[in-house]
Amino acid sequence: MPSLNRIELRRISRAWLQELPLQGMSVAEISGQWGKYFNFGSYEQFRYPEYDICNGPFEGEDGRPRKFDLIIADQVWEHLDKPYAATKNVRKMMKRGSYFYIATPFFIPFHAAPQDNSRWSARGLKNLLLECGFDDAGIKTGQWGNRAAALRNLEPDWPPEHDPECDDLTNDPEFPITAWALAQKI
Repeated sequence: MPSLNRIELRRISRAWLQELPLQGMSVAEISGQWGKYFNFGSYEQFRYPEYDICNGPFEGEDGRPRKFDLIIADQVWEHLDKPYAATKNVRKMMKRGSYFYIATPFFIPFHAAPQDNSRWSARGLKNLLLECGFDDAGIKTGQWGNRAAALRNLEPDWPPEHDPECDDLTNDPEFPITAWALAQKI
């Protein structure tokens, strides 16, 4: 059963991505595995510590940044020492018209893997993307949470699994737990 914190994140993000021509897209995922559930044209995972997006874009044999149609960073940016540098490096790996999907927690317990450094709301993610060179017109953001889900995050067995009988999935915009964005390089 999925974790409570990701139910709405997955539902909405999946709908956003399914609006894209996924079958023809070249996709890179940074230290995650959510992308393996989609039918992309090509899909590569770049896992830390072998690949550290903070230190520069992932390069091809010619020494230039590799280019992708979609780059996924799902539940990764909160762990980075240099998220602004990493976001600028992602942008260097994007073709004009390509996309960057990012999802991060806002209100969840500390979880060092290997470290836990940052949190963003939907507006915070938009600010991050704007400051790293993305155009406002190409950014779409979302967030989800509520007080009841936040209380579940305080349970000793974290993350809490979604209980459809008891968990309220109503969104309270004043109490985000997770945030996400899809930014197109215009």
